[in-house]
Amino acid sequence: MKAFAPLIILLPLLGATVIGLGGFVAPGFRNQKGLIGALATICVAVPFAIVLGLFLGYDGNPVNIQLFSWMKTGSLDLSFGYTFDELSLLMGMIVTGVGALIHLYSTGYMHSDPGYYKFFLYLNLFIFAMLNLILGDNMVVTFLGWEGVGACSYFLIGFWYTDMEKAKAAQKAFVANRIGDFAFLVAMFIIYTNLGSLRYDAITITGDTAYWVALLLFIAATGKSAQIPLFVWLPDAMAGPTPVSALIHAATMVTSGIYLIARTSTGVFMQPGAEGVLLLISIVGAFTAIMAALIAITQNDIKKVLAYSTVSQLGFMFVALGAGAFSTAIFHVMTHAFFKACLFLGSGSVIHAMEHAHCVDDPQDIRTMGGLKKYMPHTSMTFWISTLAIAGIPGLSGFFSKDEILGKTFAAGHVNGGYYFVWVLCAITAFLTAFYMTRVTFLTFNGNKRYPEHDSHGHHVHIHESPAVMTIPLWVLAILAIVGGYVGLPEIIGHGHYNWISHHWLSKVVNNRVLHAEFSTEIILITASIAIAFAGVLLSYRLYNRYGITGDEKVQKFFGGFYKVMQNKFYLDEIYNAAVIRPFVYLSEHGVLAFDKTVVDGAVNGAGKAAYSIGGVLRTMQTGFVQNYALIMVGGILAFVGYLLFF
Repeated sequence: MKAFAPLIILLPLLGATVIGLGGFVAPGFRNQKGLIGALATICVAVPFAIVLGLFLGYDGNPVNIQLFSWMKTGSLDLSFGYTFDELSLLMGMIVTGVGALIHLYSTGYMHSDPGYYKFFLYLNLFIFAMLNLILGDNMVVTFLGWEGVGACSYFLIGFWYTDMEKAKAAQKAFVANRIGDFAFLVAMFIIYTNLGSLRYDAITITGDTAYWVALLLFIAATGKSAQIPLFVWLPDAMAGPTPVSALIHAATMVTSGIYLIARTSTGVFMQPGAEGVLLLISIVGAFTAIMAALIAITQNDIKKVLAYSTVSQLGFMFVALGAGAFSTAIFHVMTHAFFKACLFLGSGSVIHAMEHAHCVDDPQDIRTMGGLKKYMPHTSMTFWISTLAIAGIPGLSGFFSKDEILGKTFAAGHVNGGYYFVWVLCAITAFLTAFYMTRVTFLTFNGNKRYPEHDSHGHHVHIHESPAVMTIPLWVLAILAIVGGYVGLPEIIGHGHYNWISHHWLSKVVNNRVLHAEFSTEIILITASIAIAFAGVLLSYRLYNRYGITGDEKVQKFFGGFYKVMQNKFYLDEIYNAAVIRPFVYLSEHGVLAFDKTVVDGAVNGAGKAAYSIGGVLRTMQTGFVQNYALIMVGGILAFVGYLLFF
């Protein structure tokens, strides 16, 4: 299987190239939607099969491949090298597996879109970039993939760019990510200056340098993985087609920061000097999680609720990273990929049905839905399964990974008391997650229908289930959302020996802080986790089952004036506009622009005018009379002779 490893990288690139060139050179190719969709899906499904084969045959020795050397100068030796170890194999299966399901789903969801071939070109290119990010054996290849997913996300979020709001959302995502990217670059410069290498297996930084490198890598991660203060781009990324939301928010781009920190955990974050950054990571993650959860309670756009849910869940992952439980963060990356991809694709199924019914102005507004389970049983059942998984109901995947995060965070309180405060914030967020996810699911599929009986043309509204090409991926992901957590059973079962993902699989490549709670404490924490999940689900279900959409009024009354702050997303966009964007635009218009016009343009235009003036003087000497030219020549000779005689 090792011989086929290069295909994991090359096939998605090949798919993007064939689809892109085919659509550009032969316009008729664009109408071959069946061929395009199949080719794009196969170019991701085959890499998944190869990664799975490498995983099943893995003997504990990483598989390394070198495609070609890129640059050699002095001690710098950069090559397109890739490594398949425990971490990259797990991430590779998530990216290609979930990515293949999203490609399959997209063949149905995007079938009527005129930009069909470009959409699959971007999807394949996105997977190619993501695979470079997670499989690269050095930071340069990772950074190229890092920038690649940023560029592809710009194309995909702004896919319907004729709508200016969607174009602005793509621009916002692109600009916000550049801040983190700059921090990544600076971290790479520091590492190379100190070590002379950027290979992951050669990175070991200690002391003050470790602190600054860890801090810079954390800042880089806050951009891609949407943490305070750079998370504002991710909810607006809902402007792209729903499969894009599933791809970016579930298994790929937003997990890049978590992967980067986990990959450098041994060489940077667990080295002496970086301890202070770890607590900061947890605190930022906890505040991001609770802030996003509070905003999600007030949202009525089904995709916006899921977007803020993603931000919140990423906050949980950062809490685990900051506690030193790096493998636990990766565990939650995996379970989150399953249930969140299912939720986003489920929301796309609902939007698809509401759009085709032509009965509402906004097919994403849950206030105009209700009772859809009768007409969309597959979407409803898979959506409910994933909702209960993210809520942390026992037996489902989200329970195992979220409970492990809470347990590890509480245990980290023995290292620093600040982690107890982080645990409290996470516990509150877990309750809020169960509440708002039950709310959005109930108001969409249960209760009375709130859309009109007839469309604008007077025809009876018929809501119908999505085609099998869309519901099959939903069921695959829903099943994974059920069983995916059993690879990480709680430590009270067999003293952690049955936690395969943390205790066995990732233990060699990820350097975790040793965190264990007393048996009785572990029982209390698990009981509290279960109680929190059930309380959030039951309270939300009873509230909206009794009051329907007016249940929001009860929630608003409970929060009082703070509800408006939550509804307006804590006014973060307004704050950024006032504190950053407007001053920057003003400085650009009145400072940089004035300098450009006065100094730069003045120098260029002045040089042009001077040349023109000199040319005008010299032009008067070109009379066309030979005697004038002879006179000038004699004058020049006399001047030259005079210089030789007197100087």
